[in-house]
Amino acid sequence: MSIRLGYQIPNFTYPGVAVEDLFGAVVAQAREAEAAGFDTVLVMDHFYQLPGIGAPENAMLEAYTTLGALASATSTIQLSTLVTGNTYRNPALLAKTVTTLDVVSKGRALLGIGAGWFEREHHDYGFEFGSFAQRFERLEEALTIIAPMLKGEPATFDGKWYTARGAMNNPRLRPAIPIMLGGSGEQKTFRLAARFADHMNIICDIADLPHKVAVLRRRCEEIGRDPATLATSYLVMGLVGDTEQELGELAQAVPEDRRNRVFLGTADQVAEQVHEKVLGAGIDGITINLIRNGHRPGAVERLGAALQPLVAA
Repeated sequence: MSIRLGYQIPNFTYPGVAVEDLFGAVVAQAREAEAAGFDTVLVMDHFYQLPGIGAPENAMLEAYTTLGALASATSTIQLSTLVTGNTYRNPALLAKTVTTLDVVSKGRALLGIGAGWFEREHHDYGFEFGSFAQRFERLEEALTIIAPMLKGEPATFDGKWYTARGAMNNPRLRPAIPIMLGGSGEQKTFRLAARFADHMNIICDIADLPHKVAVLRRRCEEIGRDPATLATSYLVMGLVGDTEQELGELAQAVPEDRRNRVFLGTADQVAEQVHEKVLGAGIDGITINLIRNGHRPGAVERLGAALQPLVAA
């Protein structure tokens, strides 16, 4: 199981939608994505809204509670984070959480995971942030525990950051749950992906994508892994509109530091850009969000109709 066409929901601030109706708007997007040919729906694992999308006090739903509820509201679409912040959870507990999601969803869970990066969340919630190097040390140790547990093997590990003593993980539904890493680090993230992951979601500027794909393949080859066994996808920030006025308004909302990661246009125009710049760079699949208008009925459906032919088997 990998992601060919994913729909990410990173924004829970919907004008005119009351808090009691908020999750209903999320369900509607997930069901629309499922019906439109998307194979995966993903949410962020954050506690505050991210810079560039909205203010930190804007609505942000906890990831695994949301995915567990979406499991009962959908029937075929895969469920994942993009990506779980490793620093927020004990690794054995995370393996248990994802495996429970897999059982609840009847085999539709993916574990998306990364090192964690949003320092304010760590500070405010009381999680240790640490240095860049420490966060990747922790991620490597966490994966050493998580990977066997997702295959039904007891995990025993005594590390600098984490310990597990024959940690078991039952019940399980499948022989293994896929692991997806998210990020763009060539020295650390890509090496961990080559060792542990089934899928790598690359997050970078569009212009850097061909280089990132080449480096990821080298990291696989360095340890004797066939690069073809590591599926890849790319995260697209979609600003999709139907009129020139709407597209102009969307363009004004793009922060300067995200302009090199945005695809702006009608659904068909965005699909053309994805075909040329993403799939043309050697990426297997895409995950796209509609940060400004995904909650509007029909928006996800129109986008799926344009994108689905690009990734059809």
